Amino acid sequence: MDDGKDINITNDQLFEFMTKMYNEMQGGFKQVNSRIDGVENEMQGGFKQVNLRIDGVENEMQGGFKQVNSRIDGVENEMQGGFKQVNSRIDGVENEAKKTNTKIEHEIMPKLDVLFDGYKQNSDKLDRIQEEVSKHEEIILRRVK
Repeated sequence: MDDGKDINITNDQLFEFMTKMYNEMQGGFKQVNSRIDGVENEMQGGFKQVNLRIDGVENEMQGGFKQVNSRIDGVENEMQGGFKQVNSRIDGVENEAKKTNTKIEHEIMPKLDVLFDGYKQNSDKLDRIQEEVSKHEEIILRRVK
């Protein structure tokens, strides 16, 4: 610094000035640290609030899922009951169909066979009668001529 003034600073003055600067810097750092601690505490408080809110939402969601699961279980039980009823009714229809088939095979088919045989015998008899009638008609027609 050469502005025309002579500055003579002794080592003691320099030491005193540096000590004063050091003390002021330490005080500044304490203030900065204090403010950082304050911000950190506020952030931790905010995080606690956020975590509490998240926990609340999580609990509500778990409760909702339990309700949904309960309702799904109810629907599933109703459906299973309905399927059991349907299966029971189908089993009943199958049993009735088996009974009907058995009755047709053992009772109705033999009667139909007998009826068919009777029809065939009757038809054969009518054919024989018609043949005889035709012969007689020929004889009668020959005599009439």
